[in-house]
Amino acid sequence: MRQRPYEKLIVWQLAHELCLQIYSSTKKFPSDERFGLISQMRRASYSIPMNLAEGNGRQSKKEKAHYVIIAIGSLEELHYQCRLASDLEYITADNKDSLINLIHRVGYLLHKLRSSIMQIS
Repeated sequence: MRQRPYEKLIVWQLAHELCLQIYSSTKKFPSDERFGLISQMRRASYSIPMNLAEGNGRQSKKEKAHYVIIAIGSLEELHYQCRLASDLEYITADNKDSLINLIHRVGYLLHKLRSSIMQIS
């Protein structure tokens, strides 16, 4: 299967890895969170690489940047959800630190991507 252009982006690769880690981490949550925090965290996590993929298919830089902005919003939502999961003791401190570190890396790259899109003539 041929690799799609967005799959070459390091930010997409890290966002995909973050999504996989969120799915793995939320498997251990209490079952009563199935339609609550588990669902919210998973949706926020897959929204990030999905919006990068969708934005990659857009023609104008304004549209491309719009989808990066949506991804940034989902990342911020996920950041809080990880804190909440930690405070509720659904994830360990080490797991939280690992997720937050990855969130920071993805956030940095998303902001750089948005800036580079807006600078393209």
